[in-house]
Parts: sequence; C-alpha cells; structure tokens
Amino acid sequence: MLEPFKTSAVSDTDVYLFHEGTLYRSYRTFGAHVAQENGETGIRFTVWAPAARQVSLATDQNGWNGENDLLYKIPDSGIWTRFFPGLEEGIFYKYEITGPDGNKFLKADPYAFYAEVRPATASVVKSLDEYSWGDAAWRRKKRAPYQRPLNIYELHFGTWRQREDGSFYTYREMADLLIPYVEKMGYTHIEIMPLTEHPYDLSWGYQTTGYFAPTSRFGEPQDLMYFVDRCHEAGIGVILDWVPGHFTKDAHGLRMFDGTPLYEYADPSKAEKPGWGTLSFDFGKPEVRAFLISNALYWLDMYHFDGLRVDAVTSMLRLDFEKSEGQYKRNEQGGIENLEAVSFLQQLNETVFLYYPHTLMMAEESSAWPMVTSPVHEGGLGFNYKWNMGWMNDTLAYVETPFWERPARHHLLTFPICYAYSENFALPLSHDEVVHGKKSLVDKMPGGYEEKFAGLRLLLGYQMTSPGKKLLFMGGEFGQFIEWRDQGELDWFLLEYESHRKMQEYTAALNHLYLQEPALWELDHTFEGYQWINADDADQSVICYLRIGKKVKDTLLVVINFQPVERNNYRLGIPRAGTYEEIFSTENLNYGGSGKVNKKGAKSEKTPWHNQKQSLVLNLPPLSMSIWKKTATAAAGSKTAKTKSTPQGRKKK
Repeated sequence: MLEPFKTSAVSDTDVYLFHEGTLYRSYRTFGAHVAQENGETGIRFTVWAPAARQVSLATDQNGWNGENDLLYKIPDSGIWTRFFPGLEEGIFYKYEITGPDGNKFLKADPYAFYAEVRPATASVVKSLDEYSWGDAAWRRKKRAPYQRPLNIYELHFGTWRQREDGSFYTYREMADLLIPYVEKMGYTHIEIMPLTEHPYDLSWGYQTTGYFAPTSRFGEPQDLMYFVDRCHEAGIGVILDWVPGHFTKDAHGLRMFDGTPLYEYADPSKAEKPGWGTLSFDFGKPEVRAFLISNALYWLDMYHFDGLRVDAVTSMLRLDFEKSEGQYKRNEQGGIENLEAVSFLQQLNETVFLYYPHTLMMAEESSAWPMVTSPVHEGGLGFNYKWNMGWMNDTLAYVETPFWERPARHHLLTFPICYAYSENFALPLSHDEVVHGKKSLVDKMPGGYEEKFAGLRLLLGYQMTSPGKKLLFMGGEFGQFIEWRDQGELDWFLLEYESHRKMQEYTAALNHLYLQEPALWELDHTFEGYQWINADDADQSVICYLRIGKKVKDTLLVVINFQPVERNNYRLGIPRAGTYEEIFSTENLNYGGSGKVNKKGAKSEKTPWHNQKQSLVLNLPPLSMSIWKKTATAAAGSKTAKTKSTPQGRKKK
C-alpha cells in the first residue's frame, strides 16, 4: 500500500511559481534528477499530471510495470513526485499514467534530458553536470548584435555531411568537419534546424516529443555541449531553431498527457494545426508557459546557445492560420489574434533578455504583424530580429523572372527598401525555399548554365549589400543544383567541377568582404545606412545604391546589372568627387566571372546626374555586380594598396 505523502524536494515556492507561470528554471524541479536524500543516492522523478488518478514509474528494471513504483501526489498541485533510492543514471523510463477514465498508458518524460535513439521512445536518466566549459571568454565578449556583422549559415545537422554508408556523424565528429568549413567560408554564426528529440526524421525536427532532450541521433548531451564549445572557441556563434508553436501527436509525447488536453488547448479549433497534423500549445495555461520559457532558457543555460530562431510565429499569433471559415473561432474582441500567444511571446522575450541581454531572438513571422521587434513596453512582441519574408519573396520572385520580363517587375527590387526599417530584419534564403519542388537557388535562375551561376552570384551579392543581417541555407554557397534532399548529404562531389568550386570561392570572398566593410552592417537598422543612387532604371534592369557606415570613408557604391546585356558608358551620380576603385566584382575569373573587372579605377566627372553634383561613367558587364569605394589620399592610398589581395577583394583584417 502506498504510504502517505511526507516530504518532497519540490518546494512550496516551486509549486506556487509553476502555477503562476514564472518558474523559469522548472527543468531543475521537474524531470529526473540524480539526488541524495536522507543519506541515500538515487533519482527523484517529478511530473505534472493534474487529471491523473495515479502516476507510477515504469522502467527497464521493473519490466515496464509501474504497479509497485507509484509516485506521490503533492496535495492541491497536480504534481507527482518521488525519490527512488538506489536507482542510477542511465536507466530507461516512462511514466505509467492512469487517466481520469481509468485507462493506463505510458508517456515519455516532458522534461527528460535524454531519450532513446528512435524508433525507441523511452526517456533516459541523464545528468548534465559532467561537462567542463571553456567558452567563458566568448560569453564575456558578447555584445548587442545591431551594429555588428551577422552572417548565418543555416544547416540540417543530419544531411550536411554523412558517412559513406549514409549514417550520421556525431556531434563531436561534426565539430571537426563543420567548424573549419564555416571558418574558411567566413560566416559569423551557424543556425541548426531543430535538435530537440523527434520521432520522424523527415519532420526535420519541427515535430518534437522531447523538448529538453537533444536528439540522440548524433550522440549524448555532453557531445552537443562539446560541439557548441568548439564553435565558440573558433569564434562562431550557434543559433538553435526552436519550435514553441506546436508539437507532434505521437502517443508517447505531450498529446493528452494525463488523459486530458494538458499541454494543448482543449478546444480543437485552437489546438489543431490541420496542415501539419500537430497540436498547438495552450498559451493561456501558466504551467505551459513555465514549461516553454524554461525550455528556452535551458538551451541558453545548459548548452550555451547564442540565440533561438523561433519557428512558425505566425501560426501562433493567428487563430485563422491555414484554416477556413468555420475551422476557427474569433477571440473575445472579435479578432483573429491569439491574445494568449501574444502575451506568451512578450513574456518569453522579456524573460530571455532579463537573463541574457545579447541573445538573438529571431522570429520567423511571415505576415505583416506589426512591431515584432519593438520592445514589449511599447506594445511590441519583444524579439530583436525578424526574418524578412517580404524581401525574400519579392527577391526570389524577381530573380526567377525571365530576363525579358524583368523591366515590368522592377518594383520587386525597389519596394523592399520601403519597409526595410520597419523592423530589425534578417534577410533569409532558407531551407523552405529549396524544397518541395521550389528548386535550388541556382536552378531558379533563368538562362543557360553560365547565366544561372551569374544569377546566383547576383542574388547573393544583392543580399549581402542590402540592409539587414544575412542567412543562407547550406548548399547555396556552392550552387547545389538539385533542391535539398532531406535524407542524403549535400552534393559535395560538385566541387570537382569548376563552376561549383568557383561559386564556393565567390561566396567565401563575399562573406569576408562583408566582415571587412563596416558600411555593410554598422547602420543596418537606420535610414542613414542606405541611399538610392538610381532606383528607376527599370528599362535596363540596373540598380545603384550606397551603403554607408559611421565613417564617411567607409561608404560603398553598389551597382548591379540584372540583364545579360553589357551596359557600356553607364553614367551614375555620386555624392563625393574623387577616384573610385572597384573593390569587388562578380566578374572576377576566380569566381566564375568573365574577367571584365576594372583594375584602374574610375575618376568622377563634374557632370550632375541622379540628383548628385558628380558622376561616374562605368562599363557594366552582363549579369554583374560591382562594389566601389572612394580612394583615400595618395599617401594613404599607397598604404592601402599594399593590403589588397586582388583587385576585387581586400585582405582580412
């Protein structure tokens, strides 16, 4: 017979804060923890299951029968807990729950730190105290991201590279493979598609069962810590793709956890995500908020991630997301906004920034929801970055347009600047744009083989010189020709071919140029950082603009010709007289270009043009981008010349 509840490692304060939704490190209380109590070593298990008649522990050591291993219920709390002396780290377990209808079922631990390798579904007792971090200097140096370079390489951990037999590399092995590549390519950060435990490989991690368990596909928790630590040692930030909007319906997961809708909404019109076959979290429940906010902090606390890319924010904010009339209900004010989700996101961001002020909290928000990156106290959602889906959609629509139709769609190049400063934006060319028949980036381009590569060089150059931080999905950097396959590795063999090898060299050079030129990132989020020179040459599909840094001398002139037609003697206005050198060109032979680069520079003329007092006359090769910079004085210019590696690039500082 079960003895009456006596003592508990779960304090009254923990219970109170959990039900208030402010137990922000609830992972320290819930789940399975190695502990010493009353002089004995064992494991304490704690779980929230308020509607359960009974909760017990089923393990690989009791034959998965919890009849004799019941947990105690803390009165008036919905929380069950018990210390089991003699149990050790590494046991496999689930909670055996008797629902309110008397039926018994097994559930994985929502707070488990580790799980069996799929298709097995048990939780595993795991301590996280065994890793010794070496990134204190990195963490001390973290600063606000707004006036700093931010260039993200997005990747899927399981398909970036694979062993010859198709099996996955481990977290530790990937540190040796990925980090040197990212360093060589010049990215500042990597963003990893979800690593939380998930049952189905082809969900890419977006349908989660274990929110606190890094997937065991690639190793143990300490192996992931090692990977992040090594990234920081190399000066690379790490962002985790995080999914608080919905969860999978798998039987061992969160769905109907205690026999009732617990983590999900009870109202199916709010709970169901019909397009994805998943369930929305109930953002109105304080305990669910504590679970999710604790989870966000957990990845920052225990794994030292530098930021979270918050997936599918629009699906959280809108009650009518991908639903027809009759499939959703309006809120109490008659609107389609999920007011509980709005409040949750505000609480999330306020809490994260309270503990980690310089964390990247990046919203994947695909609508025109206002003030996503405005502070909560001003009525905003409180993120510090939003993916600029409008820029992405307009830009990709333009570059996919046949050349002869581009003049009529010129507005797709010019309109995005109208809202470029309405939020703190990152410009994504993400995984979603190279799957499900959308084609790879290089294959989206019109024209013949060489024109496709020229088009990809223009796309990446346009992205890099536009205001906003940058993100590129793996494979785009070397022109993977087929769209991303979510089961095999990238087509690295393509680097045996000159066009792909030179495309990779181009991307690396462009990335390093970005790091070296403050005008490309210092004033990303202010009007002062950008100035049109010519936005109106639709007939010739040419755009010209300035990127401006804090120092006048850092100003860059960007000229892009989006037609496969050479524009000779092309005149454009400039604000400052002098000699301009071409510091970068897509036409460098090393990048796969035509070799038509300007090694001599161009001197301004006193001919007013484009509302400027001075002008330059340039020859623009077909499908080309060039970046120009005013030279300094003769003395300074000769000094600068010694640091140049090629006429198209500048040596890394």
